[in-house]
Amino acid sequence: MRSPSDTPHSEQSRIPKRPATREDRLKAALKANMARRKAQAKARNAEDGTGVEDGESEEG
Repeated sequence: MRSPSDTPHSEQSRIPKRPATREDRLKAALKANMARRKAQAKARNAEDGTGVEDGESEEG
């Protein structure tokens, strides 16, 4: 038996999910930005033919 306060499954699926919090949006944006920057750096290194990794300087 169901209580009158229970909602059927079909009604629950129509309820929109809570929008992402600001922190979640920022986290996702940072992750995408870091992946993009990493791909750009990898492409530049392959183009230059240098083996310099992130954080290392060529002079040093």
